[in-house]
Amino acid sequence: MKHYLVLLFCCFFFTLSVKAQTYSISGEVKLNSKIHAIGASVFVVNTSHQSIVNEFGKYVISGLNPGEYEIAVHFLGYKVTPQRIILKGENMELDFNLTELSQTLNELVIKDEQLTANITRLNSVEGAAIYEAKKTEVISMQGITANLATNNSRQIYAKVPGLNIWENDYAGIQLALGVRGLDPNRTSNFNVRQNGYDISADALGYPESYYTPPAEAVERIEIVRGAASLQYGTQFGGLLNFQLKEGPEDKNFEFTSRQTVGSFGLFNSFNSVGGEVGKLNYYSFYQHKRGNGWRPNSEFNLDTWYTHLGLQVNDKLKITGQYTFMYYLAQQPGGLTDNEFEQNPRFSKRDRNWFKVNWNLLALMIDYKISSRLKLNIRNFGLLGGRDALGNLERIDRPDHAGPRNLFSDDFKNYGNETRLIWHYDLGNNTNVLLMGTRLYHGFTHRQQGMANEKSGPDFYFLNPDNLEDSDFDFPGNNFSVFAENIFNLGKQWSVTPGIRFEHITTAANGYYSSSTLVIDPETGFALDSTFQVFEQRENSRSFLFSGIGISYKKKNGLEIYGNFSQNFRSINFNDIRVNNDNIQVDPSIGDERGFNLDVGVRANKDNFYNFDVSVFMLHYNDRIGNILKRDENFRAFRLRTNIGNSRHYGLEAFGQVNLFQLANIKGASLNLFGNVSIIDARYVEANEQAIEGQLVEMTPPFMIRTGLELKWGSLQSSLLYNYVQEHFSDASNASYVPSAVEGLIPNYQVMDFSLRYSFKEWLLETGVNNLTNNFYFTRRASGYPGPGIVPADGRNFYLTLGIKID
Repeated sequence: MKHYLVLLFCCFFFTLSVKAQTYSISGEVKLNSKIHAIGASVFVVNTSHQSIVNEFGKYVISGLNPGEYEIAVHFLGYKVTPQRIILKGENMELDFNLTELSQTLNELVIKDEQLTANITRLNSVEGAAIYEAKKTEVISMQGITANLATNNSRQIYAKVPGLNIWENDYAGIQLALGVRGLDPNRTSNFNVRQNGYDISADALGYPESYYTPPAEAVERIEIVRGAASLQYGTQFGGLLNFQLKEGPEDKNFEFTSRQTVGSFGLFNSFNSVGGEVGKLNYYSFYQHKRGNGWRPNSEFNLDTWYTHLGLQVNDKLKITGQYTFMYYLAQQPGGLTDNEFEQNPRFSKRDRNWFKVNWNLLALMIDYKISSRLKLNIRNFGLLGGRDALGNLERIDRPDHAGPRNLFSDDFKNYGNETRLIWHYDLGNNTNVLLMGTRLYHGFTHRQQGMANEKSGPDFYFLNPDNLEDSDFDFPGNNFSVFAENIFNLGKQWSVTPGIRFEHITTAANGYYSSSTLVIDPETGFALDSTFQVFEQRENSRSFLFSGIGISYKKKNGLEIYGNFSQNFRSINFNDIRVNNDNIQVDPSIGDERGFNLDVGVRANKDNFYNFDVSVFMLHYNDRIGNILKRDENFRAFRLRTNIGNSRHYGLEAFGQVNLFQLANIKGASLNLFGNVSIIDARYVEANEQAIEGQLVEMTPPFMIRTGLELKWGSLQSSLLYNYVQEHFSDASNASYVPSAVEGLIPNYQVMDFSLRYSFKEWLLETGVNNLTNNFYFTRRASGYPGPGIVPADGRNFYLTLGIKID
C-alpha cells in the first residue's frame, strides 16, 4: 500500500512540474463597460486555444508556452480588437471591453472585410467541427461584387481553384460544381449542406442538389476538399456548406429589399426582415424570380421562402429552428447537335420539355455548452420534396415526333440526426481538441417513369398511373455512422490530426421496370417487339471503416505548411441502379467506388496585403463509375453506365492575390489583383475495357485559369473577371464526335464578367455585364435533362439592382 501511495505522490508532483512549464491567460470580458459578455469566444489567433466567457464574465486559456500571441474576442454585434501580448514566465491577466457597433462602425467593418481577399480559410476549430490541416476556402458574400440575382457561379467562386462549373440555366437555379475530375452534375460529388445540415435529394442514394440557396441570403460559403469525408461521410469532392444570414444582434428590426431587372425578361425580388428581440434572433426572406432565358423555350418561375428562429434560452443552451420552402417551374429548350450549335447556339427544337421542383427543408438544432471546454451540438433535419421532369428525351439528332412525352417523377422523404461533441483538453504542455460524432439517416425515394400526354404545356400527370410503361420503384436507404478526429498540438507550431469513421449503409430497391425483346410472329413470320414487366427486389448492406490524418506547421508570420490524407467511399446511387433512358443503359453488376485524397500545400494571409494558397493533390479513384460507348447486336451505339476502372488524378491548385494599392502605399482603398490556376492530369490506369485504359478522365479540364481585378474606393466597388477552361472530353472513351451529341469534345472556352456597385446611406445600386465579349460556348453535353446533347451557355446579358436597408 505504501508503494502505491509513494507512486501516486510522485505522479502528482510530476504532473505539477509539467503544468508549471505552461501558463494561462485569464480575465474579464464586458460589453460597453457594463454587463458581462456571457458566451463570448476568446481565442488565440492561428491556434486551437480558446475559451468561452462564463456566467461571471470570466475566461481562462491555459496550456500556453512562453511567447508572443495575438488574443481576440468574438461576440456578434460588437467590435473585434485583437491584442498582441508577450507571455513570459508567469500567468497573465487580460481584460476586454467590447464596444457596440454603431451604423458607422458597421460600415467600417464591412470595408475592412472587403479590403481583404473576400476569401479566407476555416479556423482549426469552427463550432462543432475540426478543419486543422485541411484545404479549405471561405467565400465572404458581404464583399462580393457579382450578379447575385442569378447566382452567377463564375463570379461567386472566382477565387476557388480547380472548380469545373457547368452553366445549366440563366436563372442560376441549380448549382453544378465538380472538382479534380469529378462529375459537376448538380454538385452530386460534394456533400452539400445549408447551415450544417443536408439539402440534397437523398444524401445516401441520390445526392443531387435541386435546391441552391439564393446568393442574396448567404452570409458565407464554406468549401472543404476531399479530407472532409471523415466528418461528412461518403463523397470524394468534399463539403460545400451555405451559411445563411441571421438577424443582426444589435437591432430589433431590419428590413432589406433588392429588386433586379435584366436581359431576357429577368426579374428578381429579394426581401428580408431580421433582428433580435430579447433572447430571440429571427431572420426571414422571400424571393421571387422569373424570366424567359437566352434561348427560346427557356422560361422559368421560382419562389423561395426561409425562416430562422434562434432562442438563447440561457448562457449555455441555444435552440434554433429553420424552415425552407422552394418551388420552381422551368421550361427546358433541349440540347443541340454539334452542327446545330455551330450554326445557331440559340436554336431550340424542343418546346414540350418542362422541369418542376418543390422543396421543404426543416431543421431543429440544439447547442449546449456543458462547460467552457465541452460543447454539444445536435442537428435534426428532414426533407419533404419532389421533382418532375416532362418531355421528349429521344436522341436530339431526331425531330420531336409530337407524340406522348416521358414523365420522370421523384418524391423524397428523408430525415436524419447528427450529434457532435467537441472537447478542449490539456495533454502535457498543450491544449488539444477532440471531436466525436454520430449520424443517423433514413432516405426514401419513390421514383416513377411512364408516358404523359402529347401536349406542350407543363401537365405533370401519367396517362396510365396504375400501370406505368417504364418503371415504378421504391428506394429506401439507411445509414449509421460514428466518427472522431483529434487535434494534437505538438508545441506552438506543429499539430497532428488523425481521424476515423465507421459507416454502415443499407440501400434497397423494390419495384418493376419494363423490358422488351424481339419475338417472331408465328403467323406472319415478322419480328415484333414484346414488352413485359420485370419485378425486382434487392437489398445491399455493407459496413466499412476508413481513416485519415493531417499535419500542420505554422510559423509566426502566418505562413502554414499543411498536408492531409483521407480515404473516401461513394455509394452507388439510384440513377446507377435503375433508369430507363434511350441514351443510356445501366450495368446490372455496377458497384460502389473507393479511393483516397492526398493534399500538400502552403498558405498565408497577411492583413490586406497578400493572400495565397498553393497545393498539390493526388486523387486515387477505384471502380470509378462512368459512361462508355458500346454497340448492341444491331451495331447501334449506346452509352453503358458501369464501373469503368481505376483512375489517378494528379494536380496543382493555386490561388494568389495582392493589393496593388498597398504595394504602392495608397491608403483608404484597394486594388486587388488575383488569380487561381488548376493543372490536372487524370487518366485511367486500369480499366475493364482496353480502349479506356490510358485515356483521359472525362469532365476534367487539364488547365483552368480565373483571374481578375477588384477595385474598392469608398462606396464604389467594381470587378472584372476572366475565365479560361481548356478543352476536355465528356466520356471515358475520349470520343471527339458522335451524331447524338451526347458524347464528344468540350472545346476551349473563355468568358469575361464585369460588375459595379455603389452604396449611399441606406441605398445600394448594382449593375454589370456577364459574358462581356458575347462568346458562344458550352460547358456540358447532357444524356438526359436538360438535353440530351449540347447545352449552350448564355450569351451576353445585363443586370441592374436597386437595394435599400431600413432599420
